[in-house]
Amino acid sequence: MMPAAPIMNTQETTLQSNANLYAVLASGFPADRQAIAIQTPERDYSWDDIDRSSARMANVLSSLGVAPGERIAVQVQKSPEALMLYLASLRAGLVYLPLNTAYHEAEVAYFLGDAEPAVVVCDSANQDWVQRIADQAGAAHVLTLDADGTGTLADAAVAQPGQFDIVARAPDDLAAILYTSGTTGRSKGAMLSHANLAANALTLKDYWGWRPDDVLLHMLPIFHIHGLFVASHGALLAGARMIWLPKLNVDQALHYLPECTMMMGVPTYYVRLLADPRFTREVCANMRLFISGSAPLLSETFRQFQQRSGMTILERYGMSETGMIASNPYDPALGDRIAGTVGPALPGESVRVVDDADQPVATGRTGHVQVRGPNVFAGYWRMPEKTREEFTTDGWFRTGDLGMLGGEGTPDHYLSIVGRSKDLIISGGYNVYPKEIELVIDAMPGVRESAVIGVPHADFGEAVVALVVPLPGATLDINGILAGLKPVLANFKLPKSIHTIDALPRNTMGKVQKNVLRQQYQGSLADRQ
Repeated sequence: MMPAAPIMNTQETTLQSNANLYAVLASGFPADRQAIAIQTPERDYSWDDIDRSSARMANVLSSLGVAPGERIAVQVQKSPEALMLYLASLRAGLVYLPLNTAYHEAEVAYFLGDAEPAVVVCDSANQDWVQRIADQAGAAHVLTLDADGTGTLADAAVAQPGQFDIVARAPDDLAAILYTSGTTGRSKGAMLSHANLAANALTLKDYWGWRPDDVLLHMLPIFHIHGLFVASHGALLAGARMIWLPKLNVDQALHYLPECTMMMGVPTYYVRLLADPRFTREVCANMRLFISGSAPLLSETFRQFQQRSGMTILERYGMSETGMIASNPYDPALGDRIAGTVGPALPGESVRVVDDADQPVATGRTGHVQVRGPNVFAGYWRMPEKTREEFTTDGWFRTGDLGMLGGEGTPDHYLSIVGRSKDLIISGGYNVYPKEIELVIDAMPGVRESAVIGVPHADFGEAVVALVVPLPGATLDINGILAGLKPVLANFKLPKSIHTIDALPRNTMGKVQKNVLRQQYQGSLADRQ
């Protein structure tokens, strides 16, 4: 058995010898490497399994001649082996690009063409079309990894040694690129460094009180910052066990919750637990922390969960470009967890709310949320002009969200998110960018123009609704529009409802007034929830 890596006590000590994020995470692995690190319904994985399997995969990547700093794009189903591939990428000094498993060929083709990865890893069922677009993008290698841990990557790893010297990385070297679209419809690659991700993980370890004896119920996807960075990094750095499920399954969640101490989820998870009468205080008896994020948590859900479970959900706020920014406190000595707020800025990070001229507004007043700190990304991949636009002259990142500090009895340092200045919908924890959907609808026969909005939804937080204006004399088939969207858009982007209207409301400058549409259609899905 390999000796345990020394546990560092501070971020500075952890980063002084090698800023590679894997070295930081491995500093928290327990001395007993045979202890269970990941538990699934099928099998258990030890800490030694994580170290050796990720080493073998890192050796595979190295044997392909892929140099540190090159990109690896990954679109695979959630599995422990997929997490080990991510860790292998870090160890080899590569830049990891996780891609949503719901993306279709046209979407993936854009990401590969923009990022120009040296390696692409996909599900074997998608290998034919992925190989085709990978060849077009100049990717030298395509490997497969399936949900059961098999595939050409796994086959190649068997013959590789279970040791690998972690490639040295500087703090500002890139660890990952996360694609996050804008209202123009063109996706942007947020560049996250080893130091960005390490700083956030180390801060959350202390702020949320992570312990080696914690057991995390992990049901989140790992192509997203919430499941890959916030949840997985936290457990790895704490040396805590994860119960690893492919997705939310209420029956499985209720089975495993009694042996867990922590759970992270999007609001949908909590809504669905509350809908099951088996979810009781007894089920939560061992739990110390429920965390919600990636979408707004309704105050009603917050209170219902409190009454049913006796536990108070901790809501936090973050985004792909920054990791976690603000969080309601875990420690009661630092303050209460308040419904409708995401708490104060995390230690070492700063949040301000400003007007259009980047001047701070008074507490209780709505403005633009801006942030800065060691967690904030380096910029957008190959988009220097866009990067400059998104940062103020004094170095604050413009989140695009609208919020306020304090107000209505809330402490002045607590942040509340009240809307988004960027035209973004968050449905079930996934980002949906209206312009991308509008471009597809507008190109359809008989369509003059369209507007896509988000409306409140009890289960998903927000649901996608499309308003379509037909050309004069044209009759639109709603089912036909939806059928035309399905082959080119991921399922979570598809409208829950499509309406034809005579004209879109506009202001005097000709801008579509989506606020008017949201108000008009906010109850349009009430009978479907």
